[in-house]
This record gives sequence, C-alpha cells and structure tokens, in this order.
Amino acid sequence: MFKKYQLYISKIFLKYLLLISLIFIGLSFILNFFEELKFFENYDVGIKYPIFLTFLNSPSILFELFPFIFLISVKFFYIHLNERNEIEIFKNHGIDNLKVLSLLSFCTIICGAFVLLVFYTFSSNLKNHYLNLKNKFSSENEYLAVVNENGLWIKEEIDGSSNIIHAKKFNKNNIEDITITQSTPFIDNINIITAKSADISTKIWSLKNVKIVDKFSGNNKYEKLNYISSFDGEIISNLFSNLNSLNIYQLNLLLSNYSKIGYSTTDVNVHLNKLYSLPIFYLLMTILGLLIMMKFTFIKTKFFTIIVGVSVSVCVYYINYFSSLFGSNETIPILLSIWLPHLILSLICILGGLRINEN
Repeated sequence: MFKKYQLYISKIFLKYLLLISLIFIGLSFILNFFEELKFFENYDVGIKYPIFLTFLNSPSILFELFPFIFLISVKFFYIHLNERNEIEIFKNHGIDNLKVLSLLSFCTIICGAFVLLVFYTFSSNLKNHYLNLKNKFSSENEYLAVVNENGLWIKEEIDGSSNIIHAKKFNKNNIEDITITQSTPFIDNINIITAKSADISTKIWSLKNVKIVDKFSGNNKYEKLNYISSFDGEIISNLFSNLNSLNIYQLNLLLSNYSKIGYSTTDVNVHLNKLYSLPIFYLLMTILGLLIMMKFTFIKTKFFTIIVGVSVSVCVYYINYFSSLFGSNETIPILLSIWLPHLILSLICILGGLRINEN
C-alpha cells in the first residue's frame, strides 16, 4: 500500500503532468488550427471542418511531445516542493532524494505504459480518420493504394478507364508479377494485362514480358510495353509513410505484409522500436529533469526552468533524430540507432542517481 508521502508526491507529479499536457495540447490545437485554415482557404467548408480536423490531429501531435512534457513536468514538480521547503521536510523524516526519484520513476513507467498502450491507440485512430477526411480534398482522391498479404493493390482512373493493378512483389521502384485489369464504362470490354516485372521509377511504367488479353483482339504478347499511371515508386512509398496513423497491432501486420511482398521493412521497424522504447525514454527524461533541478540549484524560477527544459529537450531530440536517421538509412543497425541514445542517457542518469543524496 502507498504511504501518505508517496500518495502526496504522486498526486503533485501527476497534477503537473496533466497541467503541462493540457497546455501543450492547447498550443498544438491553436498552431494546427491555423495550418488547417491555410489548407482550406480555397475551399468553401466553413470554420467547423478545420476545427474538427484539428481536434482529430491534436492528440497525435501531443503524443510526439510527451518526452518533453515529462521533463518539464518534473521540473515544476520540484519547484513546487522546493518553494514550500518540503524537500527538507522529507529529508528530516528519512525520505531522501533517492526515494523521491524512485517513486517518480515508478509513476513515470505506469504513465508511459498508459500513453503507449491506450493514448497512442486512441491518437493513431484519430490520425487515421484525419488523413482519410483530408485526402478527400486531394487531387488524387479517386485513387487507392494498399498493401496486404497478397501484395500491392492500386485502383486508379486513367482517361475514363478504371484500372485495378495487382503486384505480388514491390520493392522501391520495381514491381513483379503484375496483373492490370482495365474496364471502360461505355465500352463493353475488359483488358487484362499481365507482366513479369516493371520499372515504376516514373509515371510511365516500363512493363517486361507482357501479355494482353481482350475479347476484340485476343491474346497479344510483347517483350516491352509502356503503361501510363498516376503513380510512381516514390508516390506509392509515401502513401504508406505516415505510420502514426497505425496502432501497434496494425504496424506489426503491416510489417508482416511488407516482408511477404519483399518491400523494405526498415521504416516500420524503426517506428516500432521507437514506440517500444518510449516508456524507458519517458523514465530517462523524468530522471534527467529531476537531477538537473537538484544539482543546478540556480534554477529556481519557472522562467529558467522552461528555458533549461527546452534546451535539454532540443539537444535530446536531435540526438535521437540523427541516431534514428542512421537506422533508417541502414548505416547502423536499427536496434542500435534507437537504443544507443537511451543508453547514453541511462549512463548519465545512473551517475547522477548514485550521487543524488550528496549536498
């Protein structure tokens, strides 16, 4: 059972965590709202639609900011206790800094697990609805591209013809084992084009070992044939690049589907490892924030707290960013690219934690 001081410390920490989260989501909402207004300036949709889309997108933005929220929250938590001399009161009753740090670490792990398992699922579902609604205003809203266990599927309309494209293998600018079914509403004819492979580096696809079947001209074979599409390899890859709109189950399913069709799983692996590492990352940011407040005693005002918090957050962000970039480019192994910054932060936190009770 929690003791009274543990309940009190937990309550204060969670209070500031919630308060800082509300402030950040408010700022995110305002900034994103202006972006949506700019996007819809040429559409007659009124004010409600941008507000609704902003509401759908704000939780996803907040999720990205949680490491900094934990860092700043623990700083305000320390200021709250220090202004009331409660740190000294705790020490006089045998509650040292290490016990306070241990309790905050426990609270952070619980909150981190909640953010990952519950809040991320919630925000990713809203992000998915956000993208689906916003794509209706895209010039390519009549097109569809999906990846499942059967391969790559594309539906597009070209010059009045509805085309359904299926490829069993997709790897960057090349697809293999292709079937293109073409149908025209005003002409009772369906063309079926099959090809062994295709170069899709441009919107003019270069098909190889082609066979065309239709009821007027029968079967025709070609060694090479060009197919004009609305897609190229880059566009198709970008369609699946917003991984924040998928929950953990969907990401693992996508990872499996990518593997089956021979598509690169690097980006999905990087994203999944980032998610799995988040509770540890939140914990390290909480410990780092408390150590800074306890060791750098000149930080006594909320203004300097925010300045130092933002500075540390920016440094940690760029370390994580460049490390994950090396992983995405496969310069270093994915696991190393995600966990190496955490390992460095862990060593700093351990060294600081060992001396946390020193004056």
